[in-house]
Parts: sequence; C-alpha cells; structure tokens
Amino acid sequence: MTFSLERLAFPGWRYALAALIVVLAGWYWFFMRSNIASYQFITVTQGSITETVSVTGNTTPVKSVSLGFQNAGAIAHVYKNLGMHVSAGEVIAELNTAALSAALQQAQAAYNSAVASRSSTSLPEAETQARNAYLSAYTTLDTLLQNDIDTFFGDPSIFGPQLLISAPNDYGQISRERTALTYEMQAYQSALSKADSVDPMTLLANATQVAQDISDFLDKLAVLANDRVSNATATQIAALATARTSVTALLATLSSARETYRTQSVGSTLLTDASVEQAAAGIAVAEANLQGTRIVAPISGVITELDAKVGQQASPGTPLVSLIGDGGFEVDAGVSETDVGKLSVGNAVTMSLDAFPNETFFGTVFYIAPAQTNTQGVISYQVKISFDKTDPRLKSGLTANIDIQTRRRDNVLILPQYAILQNDNGTFVQMLSGKTATTSPVTLGIQDQQGNVEILSGVTVGEQVINIGLKKQ
Repeated sequence: MTFSLERLAFPGWRYALAALIVVLAGWYWFFMRSNIASYQFITVTQGSITETVSVTGNTTPVKSVSLGFQNAGAIAHVYKNLGMHVSAGEVIAELNTAALSAALQQAQAAYNSAVASRSSTSLPEAETQARNAYLSAYTTLDTLLQNDIDTFFGDPSIFGPQLLISAPNDYGQISRERTALTYEMQAYQSALSKADSVDPMTLLANATQVAQDISDFLDKLAVLANDRVSNATATQIAALATARTSVTALLATLSSARETYRTQSVGSTLLTDASVEQAAAGIAVAEANLQGTRIVAPISGVITELDAKVGQQASPGTPLVSLIGDGGFEVDAGVSETDVGKLSVGNAVTMSLDAFPNETFFGTVFYIAPAQTNTQGVISYQVKISFDKTDPRLKSGLTANIDIQTRRRDNVLILPQYAILQNDNGTFVQMLSGKTATTSPVTLGIQDQQGNVEILSGVTVGEQVINIGLKKQ
C-alpha cells in the first residue's frame, strides 16, 4: 500500500478540526458562565429628594351661601335672575310686607307714647329738696371756712410765729390745706351757677365731698388747738367746736337728701322706664319680622341657584337662593389617617386639573381638619388648599390631582426603592465582595413619588450596590 502526500494535502480535515475547536470552546464558555451569577449594579448618588402625599380633591368656592326667607308668606318681588352678579346688601327677593310694615308703625307709635309719658313724669318735690340741700350747703361751708376757722387763724400768736417755731411741719401742712380748701370753695361757688342743668345726685355728691374735706381739716385743727397750742383762747376753741357740729349736721343733711332723691326717683320712674323698654323691644321685634321678609345678599357674588318665583308661598328656612362669592376657589381633599401626620399648614402643593390637561397649578395647604370624617367606615381628614394665583377659568367641582410636598432633603444619599431588600431582620442592600454577594444593613429616610429613597447610613456616595430588582435568576 502506498501513502500519497497529495491526499494528506486535502483541506477537508482542516475544516473538521476547526469545527471541533469551536464546539469545545462554546461548551466551555457556556459551562463556566452557567456557574457564575451575572449582576447589574446601581451607583449610590447624592442629591435632593422630596416626600409627597398624593390625593384627589375638588374645587370649591372660597365663599358660598344658601339663603331663604325667615318668615312665611307670599313672594311679592324677585329682583335678580340666575347668573346675575349681586353686591353685598342687595335685596334679591321680597315677601308681601304690608301687614308687617303696619305692625312696625304701631310699635313705633307705642314707643313714642311711652317716651312722652316718661318725659311728663316729674319729681318736683324730691328734686327741689335735693337742689335746696345742695345750695344751702354753700352757706354752711362758707361760714365754716371764712368765720369759724378764721377765728383760729386770726390770732398771729396762736397760728403764727409761735407755732411756726415749735412745729414748722404742722404749720406748713395746715397752711397748704387751708389754701386748698379755699380754692375748693371757690370752685364750688362757681358750680352753683350751673346747678339747674346738673343732675341733683351729682350736685349732692359735690357738696358732700367739700363738706367731708372741711371735716377732715377741722379734725387736724382740733388736734393743734387742744394739744399743740397752749394759749388758744376759749373763743377760738369754741369756734372750732361749732364748726365741727355744723359740718357733722351738714353731712347728715346731705346724706338724707341724697337718699330721698334716690328712692323717689327709682319709685317714680320704674314703671315709665319699663314701659319705654317694652315699647323699644316691640320695635325691635317688628323690625326683625320685616327684615325676615327679604332675602339680602350677605356677600358679593354670582347667583347659582334661584328657586323663588312671584306668587309662590315661601316657608321659613327653605333655601331658595345660592351664591358663589367673588373670593375665588380653593380645593377640598380628604387625606388618609396614615398620611395626615405628614402634613403641615403651609406645605407647598402642585395640582393638575382634569379640565385643563397638561397644565400645572400651584397652591398651599392652609387648613387641616382637627376632627375626622367617617365615610362608610373609612377615616379621612379634610384638607383645604388655596391657589397661589386666581384663574378666571376655574369652576366649582373640578377634579384636582394633588401632590402635597411634605418634606424635602438636600445633599443626601439616594437609591431606588427596588435596590433595597426589606425583611423581618431589617433593611439591607447587597454588594459584591469578590465573586460573592454580601448583605449590608442600611437606614432609610424619606421616599419620593418616583420610588427614590433617602439612605441615612450604610453606604457612601459612589458606592455600587446590586440591583436586586433586576437580578437574573
């Protein structure tokens, strides 16, 4: 048998060898890769994150009111139409007021009669007695000050150098008080000219005050005369005693006159005052009844409901007119009890309205209800949101999709939620140590609507963690 070199040069065996190498390499790659897990990684970033609470609500008027008549009766006038703008204080509708207007006129007449009756009731005896007591008090007081007291002051040896040397403080004080009393008596005298135009009780109080001041002064003079001035004459001592008796009697007279006037005034005017008060109350009732025959706009706004018709019989308290005020609109929403604790008055809000797609509206939380709303066993809390800008396109009842920004953190570490592992043992991320996945505990902060989570501890910025949400099985 001969071996031919030409046959060995046939290229077929080379193709077979190449195919075998490829098959072996593919098998090795597949076998080795099937035993090594493949991971995707997420890098820990640093930035800002905002926690939000998302709810749905509706626009409502800032001011709105439903109105009706306070009294029953036939509607006589309807002055406005549906959709009209009214100003605060404008009458919208009115009942027939003939009978009530007549009742008001009668009440006014009764009041005028009661006032006239009280004005004609006089107290000549009590008032005259009180005024006479006031006027005669001046004579008594003037005698005390100008005669009896001056008897003591008139002798220089008694109330002069001797007392000045022995008791300079007493001398100065007594002199000042006597001068003050003199001025007080002068003022009292000038008041006499106005006595006819002043209430008798005021006059009596005035006279009593002056008498009491003189009484106090006499007590001090008596101490000086009896204890400090050894050479006071019997005449002077007697003059002071007379003054003391006179002022005591005067005070008693003024007190009696004051009591007489007070009791007679009360007894005489009690009935007439009661009559006037009763008549005034009658006017108030008649005016209230007349006012109850009108529907008056308490705010400026647009009439959105008007069920009042001329000739219709109205019932008290039945709403016939509704107004939306000029104050614009706000948004009412219900927040669950799990989220309401995150909210605060002043939180910024972004909103989208179904009526205006692709537009964003901004606002602020200005009210959080302190009490719950229970709707078929579901607890929520009412939240009110104001618009930052008024928009004339807004209407009542529009659906609003609301994002309330409750908290914001800047310059914090951030990972997506799907990179976080949570179980009964805590919260973790997975990292690759060599070729082995290891678990590392982390502490979480707030989370935003995009699924990003604040990482308080456990990782550092730029560090890579395994994306367990996309991990190949």
